[in-house]
Amino acid sequence: MRFVILFCFIVTNTFSQSDAKVSYPQKDSVVNLEDIVVTATKTPKRKTNSPILINIINSEVIRNVQACNLSESLSFQTGLRVETDCQTCNYTQLRINGMSGGFTQILINGRPTFSPLMGLYALEQLPSNMIEKIEVMKGGGSTLYGSSAIGGTVNIITKIPKENNSQIEFATHLIDQQSNDYSVLGNASIVSESKKAGLSLFVNKRDREAYDSNNDRFSELPQLNNLSFGANMYFLPMENQKLDINFNSVYEYRYGGEMPVQNPSHFANQSEERTHRIFMGNIDYQINFNNYNSSLITYLAYQNTNREHYTGIKPDDDIKLDIFLKKPPYGDSYVKTLNTGLQLNHMVSPFFSGDNLLTLGVDYLHDSVFDEINAYNYHVDQVSKDLGIFLQSDWEINQKLSFLNGLRADFHNFVDKTIFSLRASMLYKANDDLQFRFGYGTGFRAPQALDTDLHIAFAGGGISRVTLSPKLKEEKSESFNLSMNYDKAKENWIAGFTFDLFYTRLINAFILKPIGQDAFGEVFEKQNGQGALIKGINFEARANFNSVVQLEGGYTVQSSNFDNSVEYIKGIPAIKEFIRTPDTYGYAVLSYTNKNVSSTVNYVYTGSMKVPHFAGAPNQLIDEIVTTDSFSELSLKFNYTISAASVSLDLYTGIKNIFNDYQRDFDIGKNRDSNYIYGPAQPKTTYFGVRLSFN
Repeated sequence: MRFVILFCFIVTNTFSQSDAKVSYPQKDSVVNLEDIVVTATKTPKRKTNSPILINIINSEVIRNVQACNLSESLSFQTGLRVETDCQTCNYTQLRINGMSGGFTQILINGRPTFSPLMGLYALEQLPSNMIEKIEVMKGGGSTLYGSSAIGGTVNIITKIPKENNSQIEFATHLIDQQSNDYSVLGNASIVSESKKAGLSLFVNKRDREAYDSNNDRFSELPQLNNLSFGANMYFLPMENQKLDINFNSVYEYRYGGEMPVQNPSHFANQSEERTHRIFMGNIDYQINFNNYNSSLITYLAYQNTNREHYTGIKPDDDIKLDIFLKKPPYGDSYVKTLNTGLQLNHMVSPFFSGDNLLTLGVDYLHDSVFDEINAYNYHVDQVSKDLGIFLQSDWEINQKLSFLNGLRADFHNFVDKTIFSLRASMLYKANDDLQFRFGYGTGFRAPQALDTDLHIAFAGGGISRVTLSPKLKEEKSESFNLSMNYDKAKENWIAGFTFDLFYTRLINAFILKPIGQDAFGEVFEKQNGQGALIKGINFEARANFNSVVQLEGGYTVQSSNFDNSVEYIKGIPAIKEFIRTPDTYGYAVLSYTNKNVSSTVNYVYTGSMKVPHFAGAPNQLIDEIVTTDSFSELSLKFNYTISAASVSLDLYTGIKNIFNDYQRDFDIGKNRDSNYIYGPAQPKTTYFGVRLSFN
């Protein structure tokens, strides 16, 4: 806490004494970050000119919905749904168009350093005040980003220095009138007078108490103690060159299980404890030449995660208890990710008709995962290596018609032969208001342990684990997208809507098959099934009136089914439906803003889904597949701004999940099925905050 306060004091004094003659970058539409996207092509491009539909979650939306972290930010985009998958540790995953987290490639500033182990908790560990915007590309993206980019690609772009400013903020949340959640955060940005250099800094300190929903003295929300900080900087050594450097550091302690917190953790009847130390960063260098018709980009990105963890249930039997206390199930995890590559862009103009931006790239990804718990004979030592070579053609034939085509060859050490991924997309502008897009892409997932495979859960009075079949081979996909986008702009308002049809065929789809029990609990094996089909439609609408009232929302209707029925619980009839995958879900955000007052109402809907439920807890005597209720999560925020010269003070308050629409049938006691959790991530929560800004 003292570190955060010191940071805020330094940046506040720095900017309050800054030279009033500093020249700020202009914010005209040409450089508007909300209108320029990079994820679809790996090159800057206007969103309206991209043959692939890109959705944006900007920092204003993140602030309006009072999202504290990346996880809480991602629910406000069509086709996206964040789910919590463990009642004890609360690991999360992002589903895009119904496909689980392992089908989504998450990028940090365009680089795939979001490792499988990070995928368990990093959605909640990364604070929202480090985020400039989030770009979402739904559908196959393996042509540019390799393995796992089947369901979609999410690019988290960190704060970019644009002008001299700083902010200090304090927020307190009260969860269901029971548990406190405190945050102190700061941001600062410095840009040189010549605009040839800039630096952006962030820091975030969060402390949350554990929360018990059903009064059984076991938490549903774990205790969190998180400290994150980082920097993003750029330097223009010459007019045609740019150097970008950014890094982020995260420390988090997480404890869930028996309350109050037990120390050491193995004295608790049931608990999970995690201590993460994460460092990630990247360096990008770009040089433009040939009269700016060509550019060369080189990059190096790195991520390192060290984790100490405990997952255990104290036995009732005296003999087993003695063995348990002599060798409690503590473990260690070490993850390193290295990504490096080279990208050459060249504009061919004219190219038959129009202009064609050709991109040739080489990308190498090295990811090593070591995870073990000796007491459970659990050991993962996985090193994956993927060398990708890709070629892309971004051909703008005329103002109405564009084609985006690409081909990639991947040489992956877990796949016997070269994997080729293809993408073909088309944009047709019928007029200034109406656009049509069509896309086709293939993708793959390598036969390796992914995020959820590295999670040890509680079930049936023991633990459950995932092993990989020795016969496991790569999963492949074919995806189709067809969308219509309409936006009408007038002097005082703009309104529009989008229809997006999606169809994804999985071949050799990964499934988890229960293969029995050992001395520690349930064992599942990751195998190849026959195939699966995911199809549906996303609909979204938006309107803005005089920049005072803004409405946006989206709704998804879909189906997700395996070709053959899958046995999720041994002895329970197999089903074809994907578990934890509702057929309907959506969101809406309504904002009002004037000079001093702003308010936001947001809504998240989660439809009914099927969830496995293992016996073991006193309130659950049989194994079954449960069909859940649907949920409607309504939240409200008010903000009042006081401004004077270059200083402004924001006072805000609000309620999340006003009607407390939250899961009611959690398991109780130490033998609970910790994976039996669904619906909203937290119950009714009231909050208050203060933000001081210097410009």
